[in-house]
Amino acid sequence: MERFGILRSDLITQMEYKVVIGLEIHSELKTESKMFCDCLNNPEVQEANVNVCPICMAQPGSLPVINQKAVDFVIKTGLALNCKIPDRAKFDRKNYFYPDLPKGYQISQYDLPLVLGGSLKINGQKIRITRIHLEEDTGKLIHPQGSNYSLVDYNRAGVPLMELVTEPDIESSQQARQFCEELQLILRYLDVSEANMEKGQMRCEVNISLKSEKGEMGTKVEIKNLNSFRAVERSIDYEIKRQAQVLDSGEEIIQETRGWDENKQKTFSQRVKEGSKDYRYFPEPDLPPLNNLSKASSELLSKIPELPQAKRIRFEQEYKIPVDDINILVSNKGLSDYFEQVVSELNTWLKIKSIDDKQPLIKLTVNYLLTELQKLLLDSKVSINDCKISPENFAEFITLIEQKEISSSAAQTVLKEMFETGVDPSNIVEEKSLKQVSDEGELDKIIKKVIKDNSKPVGDFKAGKENALQFLVGQVMAASRGQANPQIVEEILKKKLRK
Repeated sequence: MERFGILRSDLITQMEYKVVIGLEIHSELKTESKMFCDCLNNPEVQEANVNVCPICMAQPGSLPVINQKAVDFVIKTGLALNCKIPDRAKFDRKNYFYPDLPKGYQISQYDLPLVLGGSLKINGQKIRITRIHLEEDTGKLIHPQGSNYSLVDYNRAGVPLMELVTEPDIESSQQARQFCEELQLILRYLDVSEANMEKGQMRCEVNISLKSEKGEMGTKVEIKNLNSFRAVERSIDYEIKRQAQVLDSGEEIIQETRGWDENKQKTFSQRVKEGSKDYRYFPEPDLPPLNNLSKASSELLSKIPELPQAKRIRFEQEYKIPVDDINILVSNKGLSDYFEQVVSELNTWLKIKSIDDKQPLIKLTVNYLLTELQKLLLDSKVSINDCKISPENFAEFITLIEQKEISSSAAQTVLKEMFETGVDPSNIVEEKSLKQVSDEGELDKIIKKVIKDNSKPVGDFKAGKENALQFLVGQVMAASRGQANPQIVEEILKKKLRK
């Protein structure tokens, strides 16, 4: 039995409960047009009610037509999650009234969805998937601050919406968050959805109950429309505490739908939870059933790319880089692809055949990618896909550093110039005279002058004060305008001062 207080130290109750969590995750699909009409599916549109037509506005006499790309995207997602694709599926009418639902019902799927079963592993634990089905999104209500009315924007009405439902296998708020994060990553790798929670392209609903120490299943409560991973985690933590306190006081949990107040960091009651019978599902009479899905799924299977978990394992085995670095790379498909292209280009520059010989270069590449380049990308709000630095030029840049053609300080100057202009690094080094000086004869002249002009630090070093050496190295670097090779400078200085 899992004690409730284990989940968070401030959530201690009198009794012991096991947390039971299931998720319903909605993702807007990345199609060009809406689900049942040819209106533009554009989540970036700013002006209200421009991407609408008689079909998505439910005008009398208008008839829906199924978006095949949306169907393919759902099947593709199911295949990536080890799900079963049935041979037949159909659409149904889900009846309920809400101001942003033009028809007064939603075209969804009930007893014959596109995808059944499946699972996703989170830290080695299998979270089972009940189903994935396809439906249309609603419009969006806008509540102007301080006003006593609401506005409706129907641009989103009719956008293809994929809903994934899990079994109640999740046991903590952290695990729920990790499931959502991994699913978002998979959807992006499949290129079926941007799944941006801030833009409403991915929304999560939590079904949560507490199971008593006697094994009795508690009453399920739904937390609706969570639009951030933090909200998923914190709303679950709050709801666990609230339900435990209700049960400890001898009261009963009400089956209801609750919202999440981000400002107050608490859930609040919205309405009594509906059951499937309340929606009065019946087959959509204006749409034909979908047949021969197994044939379609076999064709789509070949289009499934390498998924995040497989890539993590391969990166660890092939590149032997730290797990934390792997997770950062894999969390951004564009960045991980860019990294592999750079590594491939390193072969061209250095003619390296063995992965072991390439290891120092891989480490150097990861370091500059995840620190210097990432900082430039974040500061300029540019994605890696729009970066002006080609993988070939980045490989050349890494080669210049590895072969000590440029110093670390010069490397920052070169990278910034590459980022802004896309120019070849060798050209930048030549134009700005940034090539590192390693010739001992040339450095010897500078070092002799530094020794002559700095008698006190020289005396300190000879007296055993090792720190004085770094001061002298710094003076040589300054005199050479940062072009001297610091390792060679240090070696020459030691030889001269120890004579």
